[in-house]
Amino acid sequence: MDYQTADITESLAMDSGEKRLNELGYKQELRRDMTLFKTLAISFSTMTLFTGITPLYGSSLLYAGPASLVWGWVVVSFFTWFVGIAMAEICSSFPTTGSLYFWAAHLAGPKWGPFASWCCAWLETIGLIAGIGTQAYAGTQTLQSIILLCTGTNKGGGYFAPKWLFLCIYMGLTVIWAVLNTFALEVIAFIDIISIWWQTARFLCVFPFRDGRVNGITSKAYAVVLSVLVSQYSLYGYDAAAHLTEETRGADKNGPIAILSSIGIITIFGWAYILALTFSIQDPSYLYDVTNETAGAFVPAQILYDAFHGRYNNSAGAIVFLFIIWGSFFFGGLSITTSAARVVYALSRDKGVPFSSIWRKVHPTRKVPANAVWLCAAICIIMGLPILKVNVVFTAITSICTIGWVGGYAVPIFARMVMEEKNFNAGPFYLGRARRPICLVAFLWICYTCSVFLLPTFYPIKWATFNYAPVALGIGLSLIMLWWVLDARRWFKGPVRNIDIQKNGKV
Repeated sequence: MDYQTADITESLAMDSGEKRLNELGYKQELRRDMTLFKTLAISFSTMTLFTGITPLYGSSLLYAGPASLVWGWVVVSFFTWFVGIAMAEICSSFPTTGSLYFWAAHLAGPKWGPFASWCCAWLETIGLIAGIGTQAYAGTQTLQSIILLCTGTNKGGGYFAPKWLFLCIYMGLTVIWAVLNTFALEVIAFIDIISIWWQTARFLCVFPFRDGRVNGITSKAYAVVLSVLVSQYSLYGYDAAAHLTEETRGADKNGPIAILSSIGIITIFGWAYILALTFSIQDPSYLYDVTNETAGAFVPAQILYDAFHGRYNNSAGAIVFLFIIWGSFFFGGLSITTSAARVVYALSRDKGVPFSSIWRKVHPTRKVPANAVWLCAAICIIMGLPILKVNVVFTAITSICTIGWVGGYAVPIFARMVMEEKNFNAGPFYLGRARRPICLVAFLWICYTCSVFLLPTFYPIKWATFNYAPVALGIGLSLIMLWWVLDARRWFKGPVRNIDIQKNGKV
């Protein structure tokens, strides 16, 4: 068989996603076994549906009451669709594990591509690793409430886990997720399929602005802005499907489908969940009382306790429900760890991370980036250490996660909006003339979302209640930009091709 015949045979047998990957200059290194449903399972689990709404529900309700909380979800969902549609089109054209930063490099062109890729890659990396921390913290908080109710409630002498134990549980969850992510991806996919049914079962089981000063905030407009943070934090993560495109069959088609399907599911389920929690409230003021049955530490736990204890005169139902909530955090953290490791692996493959040769290694038999997994877990654990001394760790980690993760979306979307159309190699999902208005709305919404997560949430501002996210991000991003100016701009050129010229002269 001659070379030309062999190449034709190989091309016919090659998956469309793998073919497009080769055209972009990358060889297939990861195992491409993921189906659309498995990719959707991981993407849906990564999106912070129950895991985003639950921990931020109490603070959002406190700011401006139920009306802002309920209708805020509708408004945020509407604008999220613009972001998702813009990303789906780009994903269809660039089905690579590097996803966002790879997109940014190619869409921004040869002059600005390396810098756009650098910014996008580090924003995404910061956001995803912080995202692991948000799931670990909120999952630990839920488990803390379960232990308290199981041992007799706050009023009955129950055990409320101290900070040192809280940190140990946080670290334990992170390690478990890392261990599971060192297995083949189909194991994670199987667990996340369970996650879909787990969260669906939980959904099926769920059953005017206030006046006054809240956290020292007297402006109603400002309170409304803060009350919508729960929706903005919950409605992202759909890019997980893009991180898995090198492991998904037919990724140029199935990647965009998974992105948009995830948004559709979370839009409906999330609103229903907010309505269910809101209509289950019996005494709003009692939810925040530090002497109540859940020590005022976790508002959804108190809502569930009041609902089940009031009807059945025991807390068993609340405990079961909280365990289901905890399961959602577990699945979410597992999936975000998967996404974070893929981004670190892809960036290391392009020599954009210190000691890249270590983090880009793929396990010889399981074909997963195990070293990248453990790097993400280690950084996440370090981020959680302030739990022992600081009370606003979750606020800071959540803000860093959202700004980094969602901010990373803005770079390729902006580049797609301003680039010349003749330079874009469209995939099966193509917006045509609609791309500029869609990308503009998406970009402006992302800018607004990132801005509000930098705002103070308490007045007057004190050290104990200060939002440390602007300081942490400012220092981190300044160091990354300084690295770029002093060194990285000389050698970082964005995604590095790893396919040589083939026998027939094609790449």
